[in-house]
Amino acid sequence: MEFENILLEQVEAGIYKLTVNRPRSFNALNSATLDEIYAAGEQLANTPDARVLLITGAGEKAFVAGADISEMKDKTAIEGQVFSQKGIRAFRRLETLDIPVIAVVNGYCLGGGCELAMSCDWILASERAQFGQPEVNLGVTPGFGGSQRLPRLIGRAKAMELLVTGRQIKADEALSWGLANHVYAADELMDKALEMARLISQKGPVAVRLAKQAVQRGQDIDLDNACLLESEVFGLCFSTDDQKEGMGAFLEKRPAAFKGR
Repeated sequence: MEFENILLEQVEAGIYKLTVNRPRSFNALNSATLDEIYAAGEQLANTPDARVLLITGAGEKAFVAGADISEMKDKTAIEGQVFSQKGIRAFRRLETLDIPVIAVVNGYCLGGGCELAMSCDWILASERAQFGQPEVNLGVTPGFGGSQRLPRLIGRAKAMELLVTGRQIKADEALSWGLANHVYAADELMDKALEMARLISQKGPVAVRLAKQAVQRGQDIDLDNACLLESEVFGLCFSTDDQKEGMGAFLEKRPAAFKGR
């Protein structure tokens, strides 16, 4: 499928990269871009060899600086709600992919950009990255899941501080608050992301998918039922060729050759 506002490419075997490609507008998210992000998620969901997805923004200044204000300015209440639902649908499509999805944040990561990054499984940030939910400066609330994902990631109090002050935080603070997993020098960021993606792509693909499902499904249920879920997922692994190969390779002291089945 051809895209106008994003780039979707296979970087290496099993590793894909989605780039929001509107650098002149700091990669702002308009309706067309959100539709393309959703379509890319659908495409990847039907790509059997996909193992990891990296998401980043074109240029050096911004990951995504927010939603497109010029498009939003004159919307009615109903139109605003429809726009919100479009963003939530697109980001949820990425969030529910079976494969790990990593945000590679290379600059401004604000508003809709921060919401996009938070829909990924974790965030790798450049030392120049800045994060925030500054929607209150525009007289609105977050619309793409920010008020819900942010407190789940960093806690209610810190989330409330960012949501109602509109304050931006730099990469080191995002790291200390648990919003970013790692911070790297700007010229090393993508190399570090690829290094991590390669590490993941070498693991048992079925186990990686099931681990993600267990975390996502288990985080919103009580611990007893979550542990039952883990037992089910663990047992399911023993029906796979990958489990036989992985344990056999360990005992034979050789690298495993996983097939993803």
